[in-house]
This record gives sequence, C-alpha cells and structure tokens, in this order.
Amino acid sequence: FIADFATPFYGLNHGQQVSQGVQTQTLNIALMASIKGTLDCVTAFSQTDFRPDMAKIDVPTLVIHGDDDQIVPFEATGKRAAELIRGAELKVYAGAPHGFAVTHAQQLNEDLLAFLQK
Repeated sequence: FIADFATPFYGLNHGQQVSQGVQTQTLNIALMASIKGTLDCVTAFSQTDFRPDMAKIDVPTLVIHGDDDQIVPFEATGKRAAELIRGAELKVYAGAPHGFAVTHAQQLNEDLLAFLQK
C-alpha cells in the first residue's frame, strides 16, 4: 500500500519527505475505510460532473493545488475549478504533491489564515 499509494500521494518518489508515522497513519485510515465506501467515493469524484455546481458558488473561494500532484493532476482539476468558480483565488504550490497538507503544512496554514482574514 505505501509503495503503491502513499509514495505518489506524498511525492516521496519526487523528493518529498514525510515521517514513517504519517505513512502508517495513512495506511491505518485506508484499512479502516469500508471497501464499498472507498469504491463509491472514487466512482463519485471520478464520474460526477461538478461543473454546473461550481458555476453556482457565490462565496469567497480559495483553491489550493500542488503542481506535482500525481493523484489528481492540476491542469484537469485545480486549475479548472479556479476558472469555473467566479472570483476564486488560486494558489499553486510548487513541487507539492496531493498530500500537500502534510508536506507543505506551514505554507498551507499561512495561506488559509490570510484568506480568512480578508
């Protein structure tokens, strides 16, 4: 599991580093999830067209995405979301993987606090 999922999720194969504890926690979360729930989740987010919903968002929106996301590529997801949500602010983290909340935690916290203070 760690080699097949956590490695690209955290960008370990592209030089990012996370502790063994984080990798173990990721595995434990996956093991606690139901197989049906996991499959239904993947089906929902990979086959649902959210474009009509995004066009209806009318609150301040911050879209954050890593440009080295190997799970859901920026061009097809984060970039498009920011374009579809009227007035959205887009932050792209250089070299950040899908799991940037761990690998780029300080930058994320600073950006979230700054956004909330607007």
